Amino acid sequence: MTDRVLPPSRLPAMAQQPSGLTRRALLSGGLKLAGSVSAASLVAACAGGDVPLSPTPQGAPTGPVTGQPLPASGPIVALILPLGAQGNAALAGQALKNAAELAMAELGQAPIQLVVKDDGGTSQGARNAAEQAINEGARIILGPLFATSVGAAAQAARPRGIPIIAFSTDTNVAGNGVFLLSFLPQTDVDRIIRYTAGQGKRSFSALIPENAYGTVVQGAFQQTVGDVGGRVMALERYTPARLADAVKRVADVQSQTDAIFIPDSADSVAGVVQQLSSAGVDLKRIRLLGTGLWDEPRLFSLPQMEGAQFAAPDAAGWRNFSQRYRARYGSDPVRTATLAYDAVSLVSAIVRTQGPDGLNTTTLTNPSGFAGVDGAFRFRADGSNERALAVMEIRGGQVSIVSPPPRTFGSAF
Repeated sequence: MTDRVLPPSRLPAMAQQPSGLTRRALLSGGLKLAGSVSAASLVAACAGGDVPLSPTPQGAPTGPVTGQPLPASGPIVALILPLGAQGNAALAGQALKNAAELAMAELGQAPIQLVVKDDGGTSQGARNAAEQAINEGARIILGPLFATSVGAAAQAARPRGIPIIAFSTDTNVAGNGVFLLSFLPQTDVDRIIRYTAGQGKRSFSALIPENAYGTVVQGAFQQTVGDVGGRVMALERYTPARLADAVKRVADVQSQTDAIFIPDSADSVAGVVQQLSSAGVDLKRIRLLGTGLWDEPRLFSLPQMEGAQFAAPDAAGWRNFSQRYRARYGSDPVRTATLAYDAVSLVSAIVRTQGPDGLNTTTLTNPSGFAGVDGAFRFRADGSNERALAVMEIRGGQVSIVSPPPRTFGSAF
């Protein structure tokens, strides 16, 4: 399997709030939608592998690896997860299944039948599960979790015109009927760089980890800096062994640098900023920037991080969801569990307003977008997504929102 497992804060990786919605739009009920498809109809609410799975909290509930339709009527919706896989994949799959069932329970009289399928964490298992679900009448597929499994499921679904809302972060498997609901690192990069440029800071340096996540983030960084008319003063890829040399080259151009972008996990960032400080970089003048991987309390207490900023979803929705999940299952959800909750809520909202025929590409790519647990999002025509993210700032050992999620999406689509 080429998919890797990512930092705890952002399972399968790591964006949000839009048009016509209030922030924290999703409360305990189903998905709310923003904008309109018609006046009286629906209101729309890494290269080389997926961003790593974080470990599931101890004591996560277990359950059967096959499923029957939950009590409901309406079109069949298939949920494909690696329930029979090994290690963290199975634990994450179980948490996603729990979240989907929580959404069904909170819908009241659900307008869909949810059928859970186990792909065993393999591409062949995913294809078999997709074929079985389609033969049973599934109108849409939610999942799978990993890129190879998504690609295999798509081979069964595309010829039949069945859309897929998948949880992989690898955009190589998106498009042609496959839509990724995952947290894509490109969105984090775009949000934090554009916000920083809007504050008058146009000269950027970057220290980017030498891994698949770093490769995706580097492309997004260079693209966005160019789009805002900024300049890249230094761009260094590093491994632990090469970090000191990379830091030195960034330090050499600090007089021309307004901000340093470090898109890495909290544990790694701590070491990077210590070396920047030791190299004489003025971290009181130069702003440190990051992605949602920074959303870890242990990073907030570092004195070098004072004033640092990163892009992430407004946490209010996640806290609300986590409380309801704990109340039902007696354990904490993995961070990606909201993806399954939102996917079930989304298709239910579409079926309620448009009927089963609304489960199509036109409806899913409504530019007004949808409001989920982590804020607003919309699917792009290429199968990727855009999320409305907040900008967070670290001050006094805590984090606060300095720029709330935008209330509308930009016109680019």
